[in-house]
Amino acid sequence: MKEHKARKRFGQNFLQDTRIISDIVHAVRPQAGDVVIEIGPGLAAITEPLAKKLNRLHVCEIDRDIIRCLKTLPFADKLVIHEGDVLQFDFNSIEGKKKIVGNLPYNISTPLLFKLAEVADDVVDMHFMLQKEVVGRMVAKPKTNDYGRLSVMLQYFFEMESLIDVPPESFSPAPKVDSAVVRMIPVKHRIGKAGDFEHFAKLVKLAFHQRRKTIRNNLEKLAGDADLEAVGISPQDRAEHITPEKYVALSNYLVNKAAV
Repeated sequence: MKEHKARKRFGQNFLQDTRIISDIVHAVRPQAGDVVIEIGPGLAAITEPLAKKLNRLHVCEIDRDIIRCLKTLPFADKLVIHEGDVLQFDFNSIEGKKKIVGNLPYNISTPLLFKLAEVADDVVDMHFMLQKEVVGRMVAKPKTNDYGRLSVMLQYFFEMESLIDVPPESFSPAPKVDSAVVRMIPVKHRIGKAGDFEHFAKLVKLAFHQRRKTIRNNLEKLAGDADLEAVGISPQDRAEHITPEKYVALSNYLVNKAAV
């Protein structure tokens, strides 16, 4: 498969660093009977060592040339190939608690992460190669520059940890940015659950719409000072000062208030 040329329109950068590949497989800890889905198998760098340990491996791939190559591999009988755009893929069509892994195309990483959050209840864990900057935003804590909408929304669903830093030379072709591998484990015991998730998501999006403004200004169409103070938020705070739990509390407070 090494003769396949990366296609820019698919955001392809193929991992070739054997040490990084080994570290990723070790982090995933695949067991024979696990339900594992790999997104973007590419040149099978991770696919092959995973397949050696599994009875079956689901792979999602959009590139038809790569799919043809995958079908010729010695372990092809272990692969269940799902052809098409992963953003349109129904992860619930695969039964069982899933482990999901992949070197995600950086051009679709954010919408894909939001899509995967929707199936968090059916996931054991996820391990992804992403732009290092994106991983930094995912795991960022309140009151830091990287903390934003992505942090809040994903931390609502997952406990996350940056595991491995990956330099550009680990890929072919080498991307212009550093990468990192992140582990995502669904939150089992959430401190607060959003009663109306769509309202919660809308509130968080508005809160971070203009970062330099206070939360009072950004949420003026949704919440007044008394509403903010009722859940322990200062109207003078900025969006990055507020924890995911406080956003959940505010959303639930506003939804319950409207129902009275």
